[in-house]
Amino acid sequence: MPKTKEAPAPKARKAAPAKSKPTQDQIATRAYEIYLERGSTPGDPMQDWLCAERELTESPKKSGSKSKVINIAA
Repeated sequence: MPKTKEAPAPKARKAAPAKSKPTQDQIATRAYEIYLERGSTPGDPMQDWLCAERELTESPKKSGSKSKVINIAA
């Protein structure tokens, strides 16, 4: 009897790499950097934290451009 040719087993799909959640230290460091970029002027620490967390969790942009920081003198 002739051998039948078996179809190759389908290759398992690799799962997309899971985004790692930033640590509290990473978020705190980025929030502090945002504070410094603002010129060390008083602001809302919670907003700095949330902005840092958002920046660290969103996927990097393909353009590679950095966000502009605008300082407004009082």
